[in-house]
Amino acid sequence: MKSVLRLVTVDPDERSRNALKSMLLGVETVWLEAECSRYESFMDIAKQTMPDIVLINLDSNPSRALQMVGEVARSQISCAVLVVSSSQEGSLILQAMRNGAREFLNLPIQLEDFVSALDRIRVSLGGGTSEGSSRGGQIITIAGVAGGVGCTALAVNAAAILAQEARNSPVVIDLDMTLGDADVWLDIIPEHSIRDLADNMSRLDYGLLKRSLTRHESGVYLLPRPLEMEHADAIRPDDLRRILALLKATFSHLIVDTSKVFGRMDLAVMEVSDRILLITQLDLSCLRNVIRIMQFLEHFPAIRGKVEIVVNRVGLEDCDISLNKALEAIGRSVFWQIPNDYPVMAGARNNGVPLCQFAPRSKLTRSLTEMVLQLSSPDQPNKGTEEPVRKRGGLFGLFAGR
Repeated sequence: MKSVLRLVTVDPDERSRNALKSMLLGVETVWLEAECSRYESFMDIAKQTMPDIVLINLDSNPSRALQMVGEVARSQISCAVLVVSSSQEGSLILQAMRNGAREFLNLPIQLEDFVSALDRIRVSLGGGTSEGSSRGGQIITIAGVAGGVGCTALAVNAAAILAQEARNSPVVIDLDMTLGDADVWLDIIPEHSIRDLADNMSRLDYGLLKRSLTRHESGVYLLPRPLEMEHADAIRPDDLRRILALLKATFSHLIVDTSKVFGRMDLAVMEVSDRILLITQLDLSCLRNVIRIMQFLEHFPAIRGKVEIVVNRVGLEDCDISLNKALEAIGRSVFWQIPNDYPVMAGARNNGVPLCQFAPRSKLTRSLTEMVLQLSSPDQPNKGTEEPVRKRGGLFGLFAGR
């Protein structure tokens, strides 16, 4: 898992506390472990949580807050003290630093100043700078143009391939809230789910996160869909964004298996994703949906530039449409072609074993491995892709002149 700085703050002003929480959602290498609204009770909270950083707002009571800075610095809590204030008075800044503050930032806090202060604190704590790691983990969302096109199989097996590298820590998030079956593919019977996190957002921390995940022997972590169907609507997009922020700060890769409705939850995760794979097959219904979905996603600036088309089960015997005809119809290139190998894929699923363990030398496994390498290393050349076709023809023309 990735290194994350745990932060505890004391600030009697509710508005500035909320502003800090909103800013921290965009900083993946920091987690707000606890917040306190009273200077008097702050030391007890700090001793209980033992954070990496203590953030103290001086404005409500500067003399008491400065005293608190000294108490933290003299305590047995091994942490860095970061002080914030709307005042720029030199004597106040000097006194805070003399009392043991490591950094002083002016309110309202600017994100760039905050990240720079974190870098300096990380160096002082012996962790190096956050450059190169501040972006957190990579979020890859897998969405299907129809049911049964292989999204869950690709999500689970891509994660398992990533987990073969010791430096990777992939987690699969099942966002098909009613009928998701990522647990079946991994032969896991989960005790907890994403519902547990959503129900405890006010006290969400790494302990609760860890308890809600299930680890497969391959090294893949799974955050399952709610265990009961009646709880499928209990999660809000804002809750999901916060869960993703914590997971992104903790894991190297988030592989998200979405539903097929392209609803608010699906769009929320797509907006924060690094890559979006739209999975299709070479049949008329799927290709029609590719066009419809791409047109729909064009309305979302945070999504439209991230979408790549992946053609699954290439070579399926009962497919009546050639790849060239499909490209002409949709007017786009494809990112990857995955060969059809039903016996191998079905065997892996029925045994609850990822392809990289069940059939590591199969053509299907090799293709998926190359695709994962490309996703993780964008500088690699795209294998199995086609040049974009600029002119789009009618769908029913797919069956003519093959």
